[in-house]
Amino acid sequence: MNLRLLIDGIVRQTTVLIAQLSTASGVRAPLSHVADQVFIELAREIEAQGVRQQVAADMFGMALRSYQKKMRRLAESESVRERTLWEAVLELIENEQPTRARVTSRFARDGEREVASVLKDLVKSGLVSVTGSGERAVYSTTSESLRGRLMDAESLDSVANLAWLKIFRKEATTRRELAPALGVDELLASRALDELLASGRVAETDGQLISQNLVLPLGTEHGWEAAVLDHFRTVAVAIATKLRQGLSGSSLSDKMGGSTFTFTVEPGHPHEREVYELLGTTRRTVQALWDKVSDYNRQHPPSDEHATRVSFYLGQSVELGEE
Repeated sequence: MNLRLLIDGIVRQTTVLIAQLSTASGVRAPLSHVADQVFIELAREIEAQGVRQQVAADMFGMALRSYQKKMRRLAESESVRERTLWEAVLELIENEQPTRARVTSRFARDGEREVASVLKDLVKSGLVSVTGSGERAVYSTTSESLRGRLMDAESLDSVANLAWLKIFRKEATTRRELAPALGVDELLASRALDELLASGRVAETDGQLISQNLVLPLGTEHGWEAAVLDHFRTVAVAIATKLRQGLSGSSLSDKMGGSTFTFTVEPGHPHEREVYELLGTTRRTVQALWDKVSDYNRQHPPSDEHATRVSFYLGQSVELGEE
């Protein structure tokens, strides 16, 4: 088995996903920190597996002292992030009330399409208003109080869902652990937790944060980040756990693992509809089972000591043939 080829393939697919996320909706997310973040997270996980720092440094092709210095430097600057194009355009509008031509000219290097997407998103979100049309259209920000409420509400919703996921997965079990686990300031983490406690999604007992269920509504407009992260994490954990148990193949009796089936169909294929509806059919079956389990658990709460969590993931993608 060539583990290096496997690792290279996984890295390649992960970078494709990051690229798609970083350019979603025309917003260019800052990426300067990604390489450093990958290094420090990977190094921490390797050390958590019981590997000594000397060996970890060697795996990265570094001397021990250089490895330790880099780890310290990155840990100190972990919270530093560059601004996004979205933030920069909003700042220009706040300061100048510019025309569309001025905005496009100012951010010419970022691409006209990307800038147009950002402007459209800012107007749609209610943070910016526009008067006129075409290149002479004038952009201005809405009132500061309204803008603050809109940005705050969206951010809080996203953070609350991510916090719920962290608590449910036991990646943060106390208030003190929540902010570092999320990578946000303590005030925002505290407000998100208050939201979760007030809605009953999370409970706090003797200083311990507990959540028995995680429900991320299908098609939600905000807070979808948690759904994506939960799905990606579940797939990654399943693969990692399978590897820890040994590199043997799968069997039909396995309780852990995954299978991928690729169907090739064309218009008029006798099983075309069955294939396209597979995701919806499976989702309805799983949802019905989840509802039954949840109803029983509400009446008979499972104990943390004896309960086993089984995460089932499913997904479907469609790749069109060349025209």
